[in-house]
Amino acid sequence: MTDKSFNIIGLGEILWDILPTGKHLGGAPANFAYISKQLGNNGIVLSRVGNDGFGQEILDELKTKKISTDFIQIDAENPTGTVKVKLENGQPSYEIVENVAWDFLEFTESWNDVAERCDAVCFGSLAQRGEVSRKTIRKFVEKAKGLRIFDVNLRRDYFSNEILYESFRLADIVKLNHEELPVISGIFEIEGANLVKTAERLLSEFSLKIICVTRGGNGSLLITKDAVSEHEGLEIKIADTIGAGDSFTAGMTHGILRGWTLEQTNDFANKVGAFVASNAGAMPDFSNFESL
Repeated sequence: MTDKSFNIIGLGEILWDILPTGKHLGGAPANFAYISKQLGNNGIVLSRVGNDGFGQEILDELKTKKISTDFIQIDAENPTGTVKVKLENGQPSYEIVENVAWDFLEFTESWNDVAERCDAVCFGSLAQRGEVSRKTIRKFVEKAKGLRIFDVNLRRDYFSNEILYESFRLADIVKLNHEELPVISGIFEIEGANLVKTAERLLSEFSLKIICVTRGGNGSLLITKDAVSEHEGLEIKIADTIGAGDSFTAGMTHGILRGWTLEQTNDFANKVGAFVASNAGAMPDFSNFESL
């Protein structure tokens, strides 16, 4: 599927999504790394699980999916993360358990080595809800040699103005959805005449290389200082939207690292996101991906 494999890092939470139909491995960084792996890259998860049954099951599941567990830390005191997910018309709502293993990420020597050789790292706002992990994530991103991608994930009250500002400041690329954009622009007091103008002002204010705005079934916008790519989205039968945004980010990163045009990257990212949304769960089998 690709002529070169890049080291692509998902940094932050890994957890079990507890759905009415059972539990599924999840967490935005883990979803991102898994999809990057399926696209032919070296997708690596940097996270932390508890020394418990759920934690061991995560390690086993990652091995089954052929994703390295070398950089998953084991927490002797705090439990593995879980999220209770409810679905209404395919749209998820979340109850996120607090004070779990991924709230206590440690910056280790092995993580420093990963930062030195990564081609891209994706981080979000959720895993920065606690001070310990927030400091670790920022230290890793500051040391990362590759692209720094901030995938905004506004969950409940698990973010602050300071977390958002510092994350934008650290990032080369920011991805957010059309509902998050007005919230962010209001916090930063950066307004534009329309969605594109607002995004362009954020791009300029934080000296970003790219800002991406996803619009659910209506596609996405990729914006640089010189160009705007608009994609109308793909018509699919939705199974659920869990992980669709994370998979879009993985597809976008895949294209950017290969030097594709903005249009090529946007089209591919929409294809990846649509494929995941048309399958149940955030980590579907990709063996028939090209058939979409």
